Amino acid sequence: MTTNKNSFEMDTGRRHFLAAIGGAGMLIGLSGTAYALRDEKIYIKTSGGALVVDLKKCMGCGTCMTTCSLAHHGKASVSLSRIQITQDVFKSFPQDIEMSTCLQCDDAPCVAACPVNANKASEDFGFVRDIDPVKCIGCMQCIEACPQTPKRVQWNPITRSAQKCDLCLNTPFMEEQGGIGGVQACKKVCPVGAIGFITELPDQSTPKSYVVNLRNENWAKTGKTIED
Repeated sequence: MTTNKNSFEMDTGRRHFLAAIGGAGMLIGLSGTAYALRDEKIYIKTSGGALVVDLKKCMGCGTCMTTCSLAHHGKASVSLSRIQITQDVFKSFPQDIEMSTCLQCDDAPCVAACPVNANKASEDFGFVRDIDPVKCIGCMQCIEACPQTPKRVQWNPITRSAQKCDLCLNTPFMEEQGGIGGVQACKKVCPVGAIGFITELPDQSTPKSYVVNLRNENWAKTGKTIED
């Protein structure tokens, strides 16, 4: 991920093609994905939101995982969840739990890697990075391109396509509207409020920037201060 620029460079052939059809600073659309062309580089628009987590509040109950799969696939399956929780029994609180969510990366390497534009960032939906399972050809290039561990793009063995967190943009089994300005199922059901939603992306240099303090005055009832 880049720190200051929300950009990624495409291959020379495509870059030259785009330079030929547009001018510097021109906003263009490629199969529903909006980019800005400037100085012979392609800049993808920043996502309008992302999830953040408070690992000190997370209990590791897995409610967010089962709800994610229910909202997207209509079945409770941790394997189909786009948000992943891992626990290390050899570590003590709060280092024992990791919650992995899509960072909605500025440079979006998974979007750049997709050869058929199934992994995209549409202007119509706030540039949320999401995957169209119908368009996906199952090449797994987006999974390989994801720089995070564990990968924030997962393989769905049932649909034989890649999937990732879309901020509940495409949730046919959820009654509420998801996406930017809508409901995020995992955030809604978390019993301790360990998941939040932000509209301005944090520092892109490390996933730790997405780990925040979501504690309020109720946290003090546990015998700890809000900062603990």
